[in-house]
Amino acid sequence: MKMKTLYTALLLIFIAFIQPSKTEAQQVNPEASKPKLIVGVVVDQMRWDFLYRYQDRYVDGGFKRMLREGFTCENAQIDYAQTVTACGHTCVYTGSVPAIHGIAGNDWYDDVLKRTVYCAEDTVAQTIGGGKSSGYSRSPVNLWTTTIGDELKLANNFRSKVVGVSFKDRGAIFPSGHLSDGAYWFDNGSGNFVSSTYYFENLPKWVQDFNNRRLADKYLNQTWNTLYPIDTYVQSAKDNNDYENILGGKEAPVFPYDLSKLRGDSYGLLKNVPFGNSITFDIAKAAIEGENLGQGEFTDMLTVSFSTPDGLGHTVGPNAIEIEDTYLRMDKEFAEFFAYLDEKYGRDGYLFFITADHGVAQSPGFLEENKLPTGTFDKEFIKELNKAVSDKFNIDKVIEASAGYHLYLDWDKVFKSGADVDKLYDFMIYKLRQHPGIVDALVNDKLGEAAVPEILKSKLVNGYNVKRNGDITLIFMPQWKGGSRNGATHGAWYPYDAHIPLVWMGWNIEHGQTSRQVGMADIAPTLAAMLKIQMPSGNIGHPIKEIVD
Repeated sequence: MKMKTLYTALLLIFIAFIQPSKTEAQQVNPEASKPKLIVGVVVDQMRWDFLYRYQDRYVDGGFKRMLREGFTCENAQIDYAQTVTACGHTCVYTGSVPAIHGIAGNDWYDDVLKRTVYCAEDTVAQTIGGGKSSGYSRSPVNLWTTTIGDELKLANNFRSKVVGVSFKDRGAIFPSGHLSDGAYWFDNGSGNFVSSTYYFENLPKWVQDFNNRRLADKYLNQTWNTLYPIDTYVQSAKDNNDYENILGGKEAPVFPYDLSKLRGDSYGLLKNVPFGNSITFDIAKAAIEGENLGQGEFTDMLTVSFSTPDGLGHTVGPNAIEIEDTYLRMDKEFAEFFAYLDEKYGRDGYLFFITADHGVAQSPGFLEENKLPTGTFDKEFIKELNKAVSDKFNIDKVIEASAGYHLYLDWDKVFKSGADVDKLYDFMIYKLRQHPGIVDALVNDKLGEAAVPEILKSKLVNGYNVKRNGDITLIFMPQWKGGSRNGATHGAWYPYDAHIPLVWMGWNIEHGQTSRQVGMADIAPTLAAMLKIQMPSGNIGHPIKEIVD
């Protein structure tokens, strides 16, 4: 009896030893262990605190679900200095920074072409789907590196699909990459989602069918009022403030907004009201259905960017009731979107992440009202600096252009003048430092030697592209804004612009959080590690260990 028991035990051990483990079984068909679809979301101008600021009124299935079921990186920071839309969307999906991936701003000055270049401009491709085309079309030709979507397609010999949708062209194009199966953005003139001949000659039928639904007209032929009684919006300032800009031709920035009377001759107003988010959710679902995303043998990717928080935020600032109502509405729409994804793929069949391209500062008017430090300035200081240089060095208009936080010098004039370059720089830096809104001004090719905190130095170096940025970087005072005291903006290295949300949910994600600092550039290599594919070609980030280990 004892021998029989011993024999049975040994037999079971042997069977267990030769039986392939779950991991080994999965490795026989690697695709079986991967998500059907990756949904990457960027919310334009979503500061980190918006995850929590209105949480008492968020529904159960939207932002609350992300935090309840997902993994949140509470201290996600942008890795470079110029916190603007094009750089942010590019960094998320390349794991890289402007110094390397080439997207040095929303636009930059080209001293060979002698004009400003838009980040996504394409002088060869034609826009399709939007009626009469004017100007240059759009594509990723200015992007120097691959994206995680490019690498996903390369990893399986182009059998994955990657599609990008956004209200903004740059929010669709750079996330979906060079090898995109289609990038689609909103055309203010026609109310259509359009693309360019970089991708194909004609819009796919599903996009044509989507445009034929005329959803832009539906959304703009209604009145926008608050979801709840307006006196319950206690997380926001009062409804009418003198530092809020107005929407359309309305006399004051107050509810309700009769959009049918404010829209004018174009569809551009849609970007500045919450229904711009609605139509973006609509085309995201249409892309999933039209392209059969997640239905094939290999993982597909959908990149989605919501532009309304940025368009509206620039107009009214982050403390407006309009912003609170927009997030409450978007929260409900996320809940509906997740229910749709759950039904289509199962709760663990898709991998979702949400982040932002940048945050936003407070309106100078709001800061003044509350006795917080702020200020405004215009570009008169450039004229004054040009005059000072002309008087001392006899160089007329030495500053040829400015873009972002960079000044571009006219080197033909500098060399022709015979001026000592070091003395010229020293003089200009001295003058710039006299401006009350400028903390410092630094010569770009000497950023590594700058006497600034190491964290700032790193961000400045990461953000400086030698071919596309200027010669002098300006560092503004905290909370200062160019132009008027109205509205709000972003672009600086400070936490209000650089601290972004980052939440992961779905396939292979365990609930949890980390307060360890991670970078925006860590998102793409984390995806690469999870999918067991190569990271993008310019990647500088690191896989987030709490997620991939």
